[in-house]
Amino acid sequence: MSDKASAETCGPEARALQRLLDLVRRLRAPNGCPWDREQTPSTIKGYLIEEAYELVEAIEANDAMDAREELGDVAFELCFLAELYREAGEFDLAQALDTSRAKMVHRHPHVFGEAEVSGAEEVTLRWHQIKAAEGKPLLESVPRSLPALLKAHRLGERAARVGFDFPGAEAARQKLEEEVGELKAAMAVGDRDAAQRELGDVLFAAVSVARLLKLSAEDALRGSLDKFSERFRYIEERLKAQGKSLQEASLEEMDAIWDEMRGEGK
Repeated sequence: MSDKASAETCGPEARALQRLLDLVRRLRAPNGCPWDREQTPSTIKGYLIEEAYELVEAIEANDAMDAREELGDVAFELCFLAELYREAGEFDLAQALDTSRAKMVHRHPHVFGEAEVSGAEEVTLRWHQIKAAEGKPLLESVPRSLPALLKAHRLGERAARVGFDFPGAEAARQKLEEEVGELKAAMAVGDRDAAQRELGDVLFAAVSVARLLKLSAEDALRGSLDKFSERFRYIEERLKAQGKSLQEASLEEMDAIWDEMRGEGK
């Protein structure tokens, strides 16, 4: 039985997935879309990352309809990648999905086996024990392409699981102050290379503080960026109401509006 025929005997999700695969194959066919026919895994990966971020934005906005659309777009990129690998004779989507399923079954022995757990915390502990038993180096499972703050958080988590961590958030805060001091010293002597290194250490230490406080440095920074954008947009609007552009206004004028806005709690 063909994949398409098999999917027709399954539920709506399987049928929708098959329709999406059929669409990708139509786009990649000799009489399909010239642009789609030129794509490779290397060119598609950027679109996958972009669509994933758009899905994250929809989730953060608590917009279910937008999330539905963006989740579909992520699925399309995944199907497109799978088709490229299938055409190259490497693997197909079914094999990728079956590999993931087998891995999840293996890592959930409390569901699919005889193991018992007391709660979510023990599930997490056993999950990482199983991954460690699979023989991969501890930090290798953290993708190199993750956003730097998120990657720092994940690396810190992995190291902490074997006891390599600060004793608490206060100790991490003290380390942060130490790294800030080293950055100031590098800046004082004009050593740009040292300043670059020390700045990285400052950021890594700041992520450790967040992690030990059970906060997300990535979310914290995104929140600050959103706040900065909103405040800067307010400055732009106030200046426009005064008949001025950002280019025409002085720093003192912009600072005055900024301070006024902060005083109003915006």
